[in-house]
Amino acid sequence: MKVRKINEKLKNIRFVGLTVRPDSPELKPYYEKLKTKLESYGVKLIVAKNSAKMLGVKGEDFDKMCQRCDFLISIGGDGSLISISRKSFIYDKPILGINAGKLGFLTDIRCDEMEVFIDKIFSGEYRIDTRMVLEVTFNKEGNKKSIIAFNDIVFTRSAISGMVTIEAYIDGKLINNYYGDGLIVSTPTGSTAYNLSSGGPVVFPLTEALILTPICPHSLTQRPLVLPVDFEVELRSNDRTLIVVDGQDIYEMGDYDFVEIKVAQKGAKLIHRLERNYFDVLKEKLNWGSL
Repeated sequence: MKVRKINEKLKNIRFVGLTVRPDSPELKPYYEKLKTKLESYGVKLIVAKNSAKMLGVKGEDFDKMCQRCDFLISIGGDGSLISISRKSFIYDKPILGINAGKLGFLTDIRCDEMEVFIDKIFSGEYRIDTRMVLEVTFNKEGNKKSIIAFNDIVFTRSAISGMVTIEAYIDGKLINNYYGDGLIVSTPTGSTAYNLSSGGPVVFPLTEALILTPICPHSLTQRPLVLPVDFEVELRSNDRTLIVVDGQDIYEMGDYDFVEIKVAQKGAKLIHRLERNYFDVLKEKLNWGSL
């Protein structure tokens, strides 16, 4: 395990891309404020087509927007930020999350702080954190399909009744049979999501590690497991098991022979305030330190 720290800054900002949480036309005033603020620096704001339609403005194809822009902005909650991070991953663009949601583990800039923080970006008062992500490969008769997971991959039973058995292999060797409601394979960023509610460990988000946490296991000996990034995990199940990626994509385990999970060669880049302290976030969101 290791902590990844990269001192990176944006250069020659000319175009900024924007996505807004779906079905939230009430967020249009923040789009207008953002557009005005960026234009004051001679920067053009480009809105993704789906968001533009909702806001009633001109938009551009998402992929073309990513190719043109120097960084991206998401106005919404943590889910919106995760979605744009996955969709734009191949373009390697830093992303700023504006929090119009409730939780705000990832989106630490509030809407009323947006304009002030844009000023800080142009004065260099910010940082870019690189978050580890997972590469998930679905294997079927020699054919492979790979996607990216930002938070977690959940292997879970397809019905309320019954349990599932999930076999976990490392380097071709069986390390465990997880029998119960399922298994979570999480990134450090996702450690404060479903992993946390299932009794898994909180892992510092810039750490590079794999977290395996059983969901309601049918054994008192089953415990969460934290692995170095060099390991690749292979998972199999003969039961009716669902695979849920970041809570956004759902697959049937029975459609594949096995699933491989490993750390992706590059990470997702998130723009944060310089003074952001992860432990302060934990204290605020989880009420740590309170009596």
